Amino acid sequence: MDILLPKVATNTLRGSKIPLYLFVVIAAIGLGRSLIHIFAPDGGAGSIAGMDLSVSGADEVVFAFALWGSAQLIYAVLQWIVILRYRSLVPLMWAVQLLETCGRMLAGSLKPVVFSHTPPGAAQNYIYLVLSIAMIALSVWTARKSQSA
Repeated sequence: MDILLPKVATNTLRGSKIPLYLFVVIAAIGLGRSLIHIFAPDGGAGSIAGMDLSVSGADEVVFAFALWGSAQLIYAVLQWIVILRYRSLVPLMWAVQLLETCGRMLAGSLKPVVFSHTPPGAAQNYIYLVLSIAMIALSVWTARKSQSA
């Protein structure tokens, strides 16, 4: 449990560096996604997700995408703070990523939307789910292994 919730947050990552490197990729993708949702004219709802924005209420959908982007931006900034200053929290952030991904998947199943194609984020959910579990396991396993050596 000390791997996921260290008593002191430091810039030293215990165990394998692979979870850190992949977390940098995830953080970069998250930053890009957040900026698209905030600054794209349609928030990415039509141009990327394939939603029909010619219907009544489309402006509200674009607004919701921008709000989502602002939440993603806050999360991305937190991810970069961990990467740059508190690397001992990378395993915890993978656990947060797992919870965030499960939350998005749950929301998608409770509030389904019709898309013209599968949005990139929906496909990424499955990758993030497996990757998060694998990176948590790798972090814990390699940190324990280095501790016992």
